[in-house]
Formats: sequence, C-alpha cells, structure tokens
Amino acid sequence: MRHHVTKILPYAPDQLFALVGDVSRYPEFVPWITAMRTWNARTDETGVTSLDAEAKVGFSFLRESFSTRVRRDPAARQIDVGLISGPFDKLRNRWRFHENPGGTRIEFDIDFAFRTRLLEGLLERNFEHAVDRLMACFEDRAKALYG
Repeated sequence: MRHHVTKILPYAPDQLFALVGDVSRYPEFVPWITAMRTWNARTDETGVTSLDAEAKVGFSFLRESFSTRVRRDPAARQIDVGLISGPFDKLRNRWRFHENPGGTRIEFDIDFAFRTRLLEGLLERNFEHAVDRLMACFEDRAKALYG
C-alpha cells in the first residue's frame, strides 16, 4: 500500500523536522505507539544522523512491535525510515519539509505491506483514515510545542 500526503502547516521547516525526527517522543503524542526504544545513534561527516528504533504499537486487540532505521538529513530537511524487522514485508516512509509562504509544506510518503493477509486486510479498509489520524497527531503536537 502506498500513500502520499501534502500539508501546509504554519511552522518553520526546522521545527517540524525536529518534531518528526524526535522518534523517542512518539509515545507522548501518537496514542497507538505504546513504547519506543532507540539505539545505535550515529552521525556521519555530513551531519546526517541515523538511529535504530523499535516501536510497540497497540490497537484494541492488536499488539505488535517493529524496528526501523531512521535517517535524518537536516541539510535536505528529509527523514527516511526503513524496515529492520517486524510484521511487514516492506515498510518505507519519507518526510520532506519545504519552506512555504504559509510556513512549511510537508510531504509524507509511505509504502508498506504486511506479511499476513489478515493484518493487510484490517488496515487496507482504514488506511487513509489511519494516515490522516497520524498526520493529525503531528499537527496537534506542533501546535502544543510551537503555538
């Protein structure tokens, strides 16, 4: 499943880059992320940072965890996330933050597939709603942090 979202928010690109890049805080404002563990943080010679993160998620009867590698490039204002392990055949997402007269144009792309048809079927019916809810969590967090 693939999805693309473009939104304009009234905040600076660097503020939103920092918010999305701070994955360890996701359990504070994304209700279905119940825990987050990060490790293996590193910075390369160009200032790009990477870390590995394990998210524990819960929706009513469903409890899962998955691990990703998060790459944050502040010069490009881009965050890329790729699958390490979990209930997915594939998982990739990319956040880009562009200056805009109204603040920041966010572009979010996600491409994933679950290993099991049951999980795939459950999310497929609600996929757009789930992405909209995720974006709303980040918008609400930005408003709480930046006014």
